[in-house]
Amino acid sequence: MHNVKEIAEEIVAREGGYVNDPDDPGGATKYGVTIHTMRRLGLDLTADGRIDEADVKVLTKARAISIFIEHYFRRPKIDQLPEVLHATVFDMYVNAGANAVKILQRLLGDMRISVTVDGVIGPQTIAATKKALEAAPKHFVDAYGIARRSYYYDLADRRVNSRKYARRRDGGKGGWIARAEEFIAPRYHYTDAQHAQRTAKWG
Repeated sequence: MHNVKEIAEEIVAREGGYVNDPDDPGGATKYGVTIHTMRRLGLDLTADGRIDEADVKVLTKARAISIFIEHYFRRPKIDQLPEVLHATVFDMYVNAGANAVKILQRLLGDMRISVTVDGVIGPQTIAATKKALEAAPKHFVDAYGIARRSYYYDLADRRVNSRKYARRRDGGKGGWIARAEEFIAPRYHYTDAQHAQRTAKWG
């Protein structure tokens, strides 16, 4: 089991360097840290009185790791969930914010464990997650990963400009799907045919 710093380092490596994709609502991003996050945290790294793309470009890996651990792991209370879920929920929180928690809460509801779907980790969600893991210790982490994958496909169904993140130009699995499946046992990965069938309606 990796510690939180190792998980954060893997997230930074997965996110990659500076990008500013007009189809990505996150805007200018480096190592997974968006310009919106930097503005929210007041990170004027160039000390010029404004926070813009220049500040994103000079962000270091070490600073990104620190931001993730403090603001995407500890503050949302992912550290209070069972340790076996830390890597996948943390990774999803960096990628999708509170939706990472809502996915977990909906999964708990599917298991007939009552929780409020509010994207906030509190005593109710922590207790419910522990209960779910006790009920399905060999399957729950995979179930969360599968729910992540479904979230990405569903998002791409609704948002045409995001489909390139779920399906490559050659029709193969895009970065979103590959990312989700990193946290799913290989036996539950979609085959190329299943992926093609799931995305066929996109044209």
